[in-house]
Amino acid sequence: MNAAGSESGAMRLTAERFDAVIVGARCAGSATAIALAQRGLRVLAIDSARFPSDTLSTHLLWPSTMAEIHALGALAAVEAAGAPRLPIAEAVLDDIGWRTGYSAVSGIDYAMCLRRAHLDDALVRTARAAGAEVREQCTATAVLFENGRATGIEYVDDEDRRHVVHAPVVVGADGRKSLVAQQVGVRAPRLAAPSGRACYFAYWKDDREDLRHIASQWRVDGLLGTAFPCDNGDLLCLLQPPVDLIDQFRGRKVTDAYLGGIGKLPGLARRLAGCELVSRVRACTGIESYFRTSSGPGWALPGDAGHFKDPVTAQGIRDGYRYGQLLGEYLASVRMRATSTPTPSTARPRDRPMVGATRAGLHRDVPVDQRARRRYRGVAARIRVVSARPRATRVRTGPQRHLQPGAVTHRDDAAVGHRRLASPGTPARRHPHPRHRCRSACSGGATARRPSGTHNVREFVMHRKRDPGYI
Repeated sequence: MNAAGSESGAMRLTAERFDAVIVGARCAGSATAIALAQRGLRVLAIDSARFPSDTLSTHLLWPSTMAEIHALGALAAVEAAGAPRLPIAEAVLDDIGWRTGYSAVSGIDYAMCLRRAHLDDALVRTARAAGAEVREQCTATAVLFENGRATGIEYVDDEDRRHVVHAPVVVGADGRKSLVAQQVGVRAPRLAAPSGRACYFAYWKDDREDLRHIASQWRVDGLLGTAFPCDNGDLLCLLQPPVDLIDQFRGRKVTDAYLGGIGKLPGLARRLAGCELVSRVRACTGIESYFRTSSGPGWALPGDAGHFKDPVTAQGIRDGYRYGQLLGEYLASVRMRATSTPTPSTARPRDRPMVGATRAGLHRDVPVDQRARRRYRGVAARIRVVSARPRATRVRTGPQRHLQPGAVTHRDDAAVGHRRLASPGTPARRHPHPRHRCRSACSGGATARRPSGTHNVREFVMHRKRDPGYI
């Protein structure tokens, strides 16, 4: 047999089949794997790391993040890592400061700061306990395609052996430098914006037991610093200077510049008094927030692979858990109905609200009240369904054009300058609320009555707020 034949035979010997394969087993990957495995699907997650393993990331967990961890069934494992609960938040922004508790989310009213090595290991163990197979030290090398649809991956293990995995869905949870995003052709963001800040952080041995329940931050003249007590009796201290100060932090100057920045934040300097720097200073520069196209035929990109936000928000980990779990739940329901159903879009619940609904959707959720039912149907009658499948449709919204999901289309009504929710040629209908008045100047001023048969979504929502009885 020739070399090509031997390689083909090796492919057949190592090929496996799963209901879903996930590239990346950290935040979004583990959450997706847990949701799929809990619903009885056979799922494989691979990661190039060997857990527990650190990664370049800050790791403050707001109560909303802790609630997502609880929903995934990993809260006990996360708390067992030994990080203190942080029920108090403190912020001092120039001359304004406050100290307060958190609003509870799903009964959780505290934050936590846990190193990624311990956090990710807890979620990987939870995924395995749910029934997912997680393979460590395995690196994806290619996404497989058939007729334009992703059908699996190739990867190599820690001994450089090549493996092939086939699955109806490939989930790329492999971070900002996502191989899956590159392979499916969406590595370039569709929307991006620079942060305006850099991020430098290090760990300090923290002996201030009286302050280890408080997550603190300070800002003076654009310089931002934080102090978050974390596991192992340490404290995570971040310094986020504006990008025009980055030159001061280059090369061997980084530690001196980091300590000098702390000195410019008197509150942070006082908090660290008596603490000892116990790690090197780590840097994250060139930060860019972005949205990528997050799904396509047979593939999806949860977490940082599809969307990355500025670390100053401390929301990235929460989003990875949240939308990874939602993706897993959706995929499980689709897989149980029909394996050929297109991959759902994780972008719609993630980064844009639904702009319309089908008539069936409005009627299905209609209240029992018959008067309200008629009003709902009056609105629904002005909605033209374009396609049952979500897709991008070019929509005219005045002088500018942009893309919106294709559940609803609008056309300009030149007579009043408003968008109408009716197809061209649709007979005018009496407005569902005869007392509705248009407050836009383009229709005649604040008290002018709208022509019958026209309707605007924004006005409908605003009128509903003014009149609780209007549905």
